[in-house]
Amino acid sequence: MERVPDGIALDTVLRFVDVATDALSAAREEIDALNVYPVPDGDTGTNMFLTFSAAREAIRTAADNGAEVGPALAEFRRAALMGARGNSGVILSQLIGAVAARLERGQDETYHPGILIEALQEATEASYAAVGVPVEGTILTVSRAASDAAAAVAERRTRDGLRVTTGAVFGAAAAAAREALARTPQQLQALADAGVVDAGGRGLTVILDAAERVLTGRTVVGTTAHTFVPRIPVPVASPAGHGTDLGGDLTEEGPAYEVMYLLDATESAVATLRTRLGELGDSLVVVGAEGLWNVHVHVDDVGAAIEAGIEAGRPHRIRVTHFADQVEHQHGHGHVVEASRRGRRVVAVTAGPGLRDLFAEAGAQVVAAGPGLRPSAGEIHAAIEATGAAEVIVLPNDPDSVRVAEIAARTAQENADLRVSVIPTHAQVQGLAALAVHEPARSFEADVLEMTATARHTRHGAVTVAAKQAITTAGPCEPGDALGVIDGDFAIVGTDLLEVSTGVVSRLLGAGGDLVTLVSGAGAGADELAQECAARVEETHPLADVVVYAGGQERYQLLISVE
Repeated sequence: MERVPDGIALDTVLRFVDVATDALSAAREEIDALNVYPVPDGDTGTNMFLTFSAAREAIRTAADNGAEVGPALAEFRRAALMGARGNSGVILSQLIGAVAARLERGQDETYHPGILIEALQEATEASYAAVGVPVEGTILTVSRAASDAAAAVAERRTRDGLRVTTGAVFGAAAAAAREALARTPQQLQALADAGVVDAGGRGLTVILDAAERVLTGRTVVGTTAHTFVPRIPVPVASPAGHGTDLGGDLTEEGPAYEVMYLLDATESAVATLRTRLGELGDSLVVVGAEGLWNVHVHVDDVGAAIEAGIEAGRPHRIRVTHFADQVEHQHGHGHVVEASRRGRRVVAVTAGPGLRDLFAEAGAQVVAAGPGLRPSAGEIHAAIEATGAAEVIVLPNDPDSVRVAEIAARTAQENADLRVSVIPTHAQVQGLAALAVHEPARSFEADVLEMTATARHTRHGAVTVAAKQAITTAGPCEPGDALGVIDGDFAIVGTDLLEVSTGVVSRLLGAGGDLVTLVSGAGAGADELAQECAARVEETHPLADVVVYAGGQERYQLLISVE
């Protein structure tokens, strides 16, 4: 029997996001192959996976940090909005964001399946409202079928005197979604011509199947890749980028560019922006709330689309894709081949302005991070693509970013003629050490091996200030105490930042080493602390060389490494 909890259980939500992420990963290539509308660019599955994966990482992090279900769901929907990619990814972010928002409000109510029904209905309404010109036969249709079926089964079971359960609700929703997906070629000519169902709709069925599995324990036998692989060749752009009817926006009359950006703006300004972008192009999707929006549109005039965003507010994280360039690389086994890719680059996740400058000056493509600003797989994937290199080495520089970096690397490798390797650096100073021995003239394997070995042999520590009373692995601490960290664990508790800093360095040097690197943080007095610590180390360890950098990282007054 299904247990009805007093509120939405966080562990249930976490199981769902894990199962759904894995299911989208497994179905990604299948969904990419179905992608013929609105643009046959073969990336819908990848975009939906990266969007959902960003949300999954955020809620997992929130849960690991002790957040209750409400704040964790808030992190989930914000990360989905921030990490949304492509037309389907933006619509998906609105769908799952609306569901999360309704569940957040449900924390103040006694839990009942009606909350989930309302969540599905609100998600459908929100997704239709977000799209400039809703088109049937797409993910919107599949969502509508699912939410309608959820409401209908609840009404029927109530009328028959049966208890309405979450399993019954999502079982009906998932089944109706699969049936609606099968009908999409009857609603959209581009799908019928290619002999496929809608790619975005297929992605949504994967997610709903995952929800049914988590809530009922049943393994859902849904539609398969074999059922919906294209029965006839999907048209692909000619090398010249014209002369072939590509359907959707890739016709001679259709817009040539996809423009996406995040926008800080008021709701009234966004209403005006929708009208302006609707005049400029099509496939318009604007999602968000509370001052932050994700904007997606297909246009010919890229500058006008960005200027419209500037007039509405502050656009940032702007991405522009030229469809003809993207699609002409599709051939062979469905892989994207970037013939122009050459050389080797490093992508580094960085945690402060000074550190960003250090990594950039050393030739790395940087991804901004920091406390409460962990990068998504989509952001790292975009950085990998932006290098234009045939070989890429990724330095996550944080233990919690290693997994998302691996997701991004795996996705990039499977969709491009590209080699990517992730070196599991757990600290900024490990990344700096690895980058210092990077040598593009070596073979890829040899370079990765040397950088990995250097990172592993770089012992690292840090110094911070306790924000609250706690029991640490080094003993109890009070607010304002200086805390010394070694290899991720608290090792020293004291009252003097300099004494704790030199204590961390001495312990790291105790295992050997001749190069000490000190990176000062953003806090008041951090630069002076680094210089005083360097002077003290030079006195007590005269054989060790000391290097000081201004990193500007939050939370840690000092980052320390010994090689």
